[in-house]
Amino acid sequence: MERAWAVPGAIRLEVGEPDFPTPDHVVAAAQRALEEGHTKYTSNAGMPGLRQAVARRVSAAAGRPVDPEQVVITTGAVTAIHSTLLALLDPGDEVLVPEPAWPNAAMSAQLLGATPVPYRLSVENGFVPRIAELEALITPRTRALVVNSPANPTGAVFPASAVRELVELCRRHDLYLVSDEIYCDIVFDEPHTPAAAFDEDGRVFTIGGVSKGYAMTGWRIGWVVAPPHAADALARLQEPLTSCANAVAQIAAEAALNGPQDVVETMRREYHRRRDLAVDLMRRRGRWRYSPQGAFYVMVDVRDTGLSSRDFAIALLEEKGVAVAPGAAFGAAGEGFVRVSLANAEEAVLTGLERLCDLADRLAAGAGGRRAAGD
Repeated sequence: MERAWAVPGAIRLEVGEPDFPTPDHVVAAAQRALEEGHTKYTSNAGMPGLRQAVARRVSAAAGRPVDPEQVVITTGAVTAIHSTLLALLDPGDEVLVPEPAWPNAAMSAQLLGATPVPYRLSVENGFVPRIAELEALITPRTRALVVNSPANPTGAVFPASAVRELVELCRRHDLYLVSDEIYCDIVFDEPHTPAAAFDEDGRVFTIGGVSKGYAMTGWRIGWVVAPPHAADALARLQEPLTSCANAVAQIAAEAALNGPQDVVETMRREYHRRRDLAVDLMRRRGRWRYSPQGAFYVMVDVRDTGLSSRDFAIALLEEKGVAVAPGAAFGAAGEGFVRVSLANAEEAVLTGLERLCDLADRLAAGAGGRRAAGD
């Protein structure tokens, strides 16, 4: 990102942020909240109206009742993840985290003195976890499993059968499941299945927020829906972290959840259209490996170029003026790929991908020639 800022006219495909504005009715709700003086502290767990709105949303998605008392409003979903891991982990404990993945869950575990144990997600399996490989990583120190569907950086959406197996795995080994579902509104070919749909004994913590589906990244409102026995502890943990989420932003988030949802569908359809265009382009250029099913990312395979993902990303920016995220930023399993964000205008996405393929093909031809000469 810092390098891209220094390149005039760079095509910015490295940032995981909606390119749409926050819906007008949400902004209007925030303006009213300011005018009405809603500028004070709220309870640690958040405003009752927003907690009720989240409970209704998660209950409808999971097909089982959620009490508003189970909902804790946080300063973004990242704080929801940190608070949850703070409640679950002691120093020396282990937590299974996906790879490639958004790195903040592993970072939070490290800050808490716990050990993040990565489990590999492969393009050959559509970046969906393999239960046997997960089970082999469980030790007496394992306390929790973190999953992310729809996923960043891969765009994978786990099928319902896989989600059920993950919950059952945690049940067999008495683990907690931390399910990051921040991209749940952005799915394409298959529906999103919440982990809470299969939670029979109170071990699933559902992470969500308004950042991605409502284009509200800077408003910093997330939540965790916790099992009843854990919700109060999570609420109290907000006090030493942030005390409470921003009051005006909470009112805006309530307006987002309770207001018209056509804006969410409009954004989802546009991401879907861009996904299809990107996949078609990669098929035409011979670089298709999989089709992301949700979120707004695609991982592009550049292993044949002979460069590391970081070196390729730097070369792409310097030679072609296109910024992407190196796969290694998402863990060792991301090496050999770069993440392209589809949260940009169609022309930028397609032009950026064409330039990426041009560079990758040229480098791959050179790398092939060097290998042949070496042989």
